[in-house]
Amino acid sequence: MQYVSTRGAVGTGANSLIAGFVVTGQVSRRMLIRGAGPTLANLGVPGVLADPVLTLSAQSTGQVLRTNDNWGTGDEAPIIASAASAAGAFPFPAGSRDAAMIVMLPPGAYTVQLAGVGGGTGVGIVEVYDVDP
Repeated sequence: MQYVSTRGAVGTGANSLIAGFVVTGQVSRRMLIRGAGPTLANLGVPGVLADPVLTLSAQSTGQVLRTNDNWGTGDEAPIIASAASAAGAFPFPAGSRDAAMIVMLPPGAYTVQLAGVGGGTGVGIVEVYDVDP
């Protein structure tokens, strides 16, 4: 189930792309969070963010829970690819500089920030999927 999907201009500092979402219920949920930039060019989007980085924070405390730059470089790459396919998300090519993470989140409000590595700017998408069965 997709929670959030928003496309926009990613700037620097306060002009990064920010999306909020809420995990409801009584139990933690496995969430796939993606920040697309380079792969959007393959879909015909001009002026894409070349190298996105994602930051996930808890809204209640502002605490950074996780960051990701270059989704395919970590041990979770096969899990992320499988979860994206099951959720119906467009695939990220192996070696792309898109960002993604898979996390277990307890009920609460969260913020995802999409920015460019090294102050890069361009068009990006933030997506949040609930990938629990």
